[in-house]
Amino acid sequence: MRADTGPLASALAEGTLMKTWAMRGTLHWVTPVEGADFLALLASARTWEKPAWTRGFGATPEQVAALVEKVSEILEGAELTREDLAAELVRDKRFAGMEKQLKSGWGALLKPLAWQGALCHGSGQGGRITFTSPRTLAPGWKGLPDPAEAGPRALAAYLGAYGPARPELFDAWLSRNSLRKTVLRAFVAELGDRLTEVEVEGRPAYVLTEHADELAATGPTRSVHLLGGFDQYILGPGTKAEEILPAEHRTKVSKTAGWISPLLVVGGQITGVWEVADYQLTVTLFPGCSPPARKDLEAAADRVARASGLGSLTVRVA
Repeated sequence: MRADTGPLASALAEGTLMKTWAMRGTLHWVTPVEGADFLALLASARTWEKPAWTRGFGATPEQVAALVEKVSEILEGAELTREDLAAELVRDKRFAGMEKQLKSGWGALLKPLAWQGALCHGSGQGGRITFTSPRTLAPGWKGLPDPAEAGPRALAAYLGAYGPARPELFDAWLSRNSLRKTVLRAFVAELGDRLTEVEVEGRPAYVLTEHADELAATGPTRSVHLLGGFDQYILGPGTKAEEILPAEHRTKVSKTAGWISPLLVVGGQITGVWEVADYQLTVTLFPGCSPPARKDLEAAADRVARASGLGSLTVRVA
């Protein structure tokens, strides 16, 4: 779905959703309430204060703190393109020489500002990226909560979507393992009876207690799904989750430059990848995996065709 039209654009205009650099430093659409929890935890890791970050992105912790203050001031009640924001900032001698980093499409220098609640993406201007402040975008924005309060809520939200899971998987999903283990254990302890410990492939994991009975009563399925690239089905647990993606097939899903391939999922297991070219959807099965029933695969391809506006697709299994 295009973000500049339809429900996403409406939600952005109303401030019920915001687009910002969040989990793992990647762009996500989040609600202001849940987003504030995630951002508070990302900010608490203080990754921009590490010497390696300074060497890689050319800004000291003191400069980042100054940028947070200045950007919050500039974007209060305003929406600026990336170029205009950069031009405004480099007028300040403290940020001289940072124009290239500020204009970078990767946004490396802007991510710590997003994590600290100083900026988020705006509605855009003729397809050009714009930035505003969460306070300007979302009525009632209350700033970032205390990480100790945000953490249990964020972990519960993660487990509600991806459980059963281990706390370290939550940390990998959120911050690429930037939170201390003692902090994660405190989140689990705070949730208390809201969590139930279960076993997944011989390893302990947690699920929300309210979901435990339904999970226990759920039987195996052979449902067939064709999921798009970067789908949360694999990003949630991570590509190292061998219960759904055997280790020997990981490199077929997690490619160079951070690319995550479109997935064939059969009965919850990732059994192949797929691509579309010239109205043909080609499925490449992993070695040793059997193809799903033809009718189920074609039904999944029809869903892809409708979602992408392609009308119809022929299906080939490689």
